[in-house]
Amino acid sequence: MPTPADRAEAPTAIQTNLGAIFVSLELSRSLWLITSLSPCSGEKISKHSVRAGDVAALLARFSELRRKTLARTGKSFPIIAIQEAGLDGFWLHRVLEREGLESHIVDPASIATSRRRRRAKTDRIDGETLLRALLAHKRGEPRVCAMVRVPTPEEEDRRRLCRERKVLIAERVEHVNRIKGLLFSQGVFGYEPLRRDRRQRLNELTTGDGRALPAHLKTHISRELDRLELLLDQLKTAEAERDALLAQQQAATAAQAPIGRMLLDFKGIGAEFAANLWLEALFRHFDNRRQLASYAGLAPTPWQSGSVDREQGVSKAGNPRLRTTLIQLAWLWLRHQPQSALALWFKERVNRNGGRMKKTTIVALARKLLVALWKYVTAGVVIEGALMKSH
Repeated sequence: MPTPADRAEAPTAIQTNLGAIFVSLELSRSLWLITSLSPCSGEKISKHSVRAGDVAALLARFSELRRKTLARTGKSFPIIAIQEAGLDGFWLHRVLEREGLESHIVDPASIATSRRRRRAKTDRIDGETLLRALLAHKRGEPRVCAMVRVPTPEEEDRRRLCRERKVLIAERVEHVNRIKGLLFSQGVFGYEPLRRDRRQRLNELTTGDGRALPAHLKTHISRELDRLELLLDQLKTAEAERDALLAQQQAATAAQAPIGRMLLDFKGIGAEFAANLWLEALFRHFDNRRQLASYAGLAPTPWQSGSVDREQGVSKAGNPRLRTTLIQLAWLWLRHQPQSALALWFKERVNRNGGRMKKTTIVALARKLLVALWKYVTAGVVIEGALMKSH
């Protein structure tokens, strides 16, 4: 047993000279936990909570932190804040920046956590973890966490068009399946609720045993059709707004390349795919193709330790909407661009595997296709062998 003299002294909480007041915000529906570390505070982390949504109380707490720090040091220090990306969106970040504060939003999945089987998790622990991540980030430590690029309010609002359409499509599927299920229970097959003569056909239907449809069932289905027709009208409106947005891109100046319209030049890429690719990814800047693939969740995930070296597949840590769109587009690319270099690469790789592993290879094709489209809209590099639409 080592004697007390042999034991290393317990390290202090943080061994650094702070040049700012560092604050982390743990946001919930009821309370906001403010965790702060100030210069000359004895490296003690302080915690304070305010009611959720009370921006005035939050700013008052920041002013109190500045006042106490000024009284201790005789200097005025800036405030640097951090919060996790989540349901609160970016509005609070914009409020803090408007008040002249430095604000960061971090991807919570990028922060290293304990690998214990039963990891303790509380708002207090999370607040301290965020604070440590912010300190390491400001010290310049590489890969300590991934800060989110905050879109402008206009960029954020534009994405609603395609995202709303996806929600409407999902609701349409639910109503169609519910109607078909109700009729299936009565032995009725082949009824298509999306046909224009759906009301007329409903009146002509009979059950599998030759009876007219029960009155309450028919009323139930009629109400489902009412909701379905409302959805169809909303879908048309959303698609018209999407097409108008792409038309505005066509009139863009040379300084603002019309990305959405450029994507429409390729055969096999329609308005929905072009809008999704533009609004979910290609509107922003990427330093290289690895960043782009990582943002889409299509980057490979290695597992290497000693003599073990294998791939675990794609990370799926990026934008799920973008990844889904790219997988769908990759299958359509094979149909509409069979002689392109990317399609020929896919066929050669599948043939080499004896016709197997198509699903794995299509993911690789989706990654290559995303990079190729990115090079096309940013540098004008045309995909080899790709067919363009005749205008």
